[in-house]
Amino acid sequence: MKNYTLKACENLIEEYVNEYKGEATTVKDGILGLGQVILHGAEGMKSYIITEYPINSWVSGHKIRSYNKLPKKYNLLLETV
Repeated sequence: MKNYTLKACENLIEEYVNEYKGEATTVKDGILGLGQVILHGAEGMKSYIITEYPINSWVSGHKIRSYNKLPKKYNLLLETV
């Protein structure tokens, strides 16, 4: 699993929303970082799931998963938010 910095994730969100006209939906709020964010809806682009995870008491990391088609699990989460 690759660890991404908060700044790298924020840059991905900004690019996805501003350049590709996608949406960023926060599903869970984070403690030290982003929590869980779903990037979706950009035409011709993959969807991304950004998830915060704890490294220790003072630091958290982020992992990014990309999907060609957003799984049903995440579509259901988007409907409830």
